[in-house]
Amino acid sequence: MQKRKLGNSDLEVSALGLGCMSMSFGYGPAGDKQEMISVIRAAVERDVTFFDTAEMYGPFTNEELVGEALAPFRGRVVIATKFGFKIDAKGRQAGLDSRPEHIKQVAEASLKRLKVNAIDLFYQHRVDPDVPIEDVAGAVKDLIQTGKVKHFGLSEAGVQSIRRAHAVQPVTALQSEYSLWWREPEADVLPTLEELGIGFVPFSPLGKGFLTGKIDENTKFDSTDFRNIVPRFTPEARKANKALVDLLGAIAARKNATPAQLALAWLLAQKPWIVPIPGTTKLGRLEENIGAAAIRLTSDDLREIDNAASKITVQGARYPEQLNRMVGR
Repeated sequence: MQKRKLGNSDLEVSALGLGCMSMSFGYGPAGDKQEMISVIRAAVERDVTFFDTAEMYGPFTNEELVGEALAPFRGRVVIATKFGFKIDAKGRQAGLDSRPEHIKQVAEASLKRLKVNAIDLFYQHRVDPDVPIEDVAGAVKDLIQTGKVKHFGLSEAGVQSIRRAHAVQPVTALQSEYSLWWREPEADVLPTLEELGIGFVPFSPLGKGFLTGKIDENTKFDSTDFRNIVPRFTPEARKANKALVDLLGAIAARKNATPAQLALAWLLAQKPWIVPIPGTTKLGRLEENIGAAAIRLTSDDLREIDNAASKITVQGARYPEQLNRMVGR
């Protein structure tokens, strides 16, 4: 697999990474630990070098899983994790906490769970309105100076927060949702990242699974699946949004590709400093996603996709209102 550099930094990773969240959290029950370890290790064998986790996933269990799975590959892989949430005694999210002292406590705990001496990429999971972003960047700068963190990242931050943080400690990467059915970053975020030399790591590059073509209005999700509360995943919205998947499928067929591969290839074609992190719990899907890195889309292909997609209005908000309030700050 080709490598890409995240922005102007020296952080080089595989063109596609692996989002590990769904192995422990968010999309139904956690996967079998040994099976998940085998999927992560299969990714390494297929030249994936970039793995994404967070203390909040589980909580804690996803970092432990990733740390165990990647222990034999130290020095060959890049692990990104995140700080910024309060987690109560029952393991539930209890608001935001990006106070500098908390960031440093999270870093120490993550280092242990990941079984590493330094965190390769440490993201603020969500911007905390109660803590100046300069203080957050300063805390991570301290961790970088002491050798406990190598690179600073932000997740779902707005343009002003990105600029203010970057002025204190250069931001290596922004992680936010971006895909053919969520293109809002194109307006302000991508131009800002290009100007500042910051890499972009799209999560949910397959629209939380919808762009694979395997979900329709009759699909039933597990009761613990996050998509049950997402407006974009109501049966009515899924029925309407199938038009976008049908479009992808038609173009993908001509490329001897799957809709998922076309969606990932489209992202890779946008900028050379974009590194999507599709998540999966299945070896077959992992191999399918990795296959996207070999698909070349011409300027004509990209124009066709854009023209066709512009005629389709995706139905439903991407987050319920309480989560929407936490993004773009």
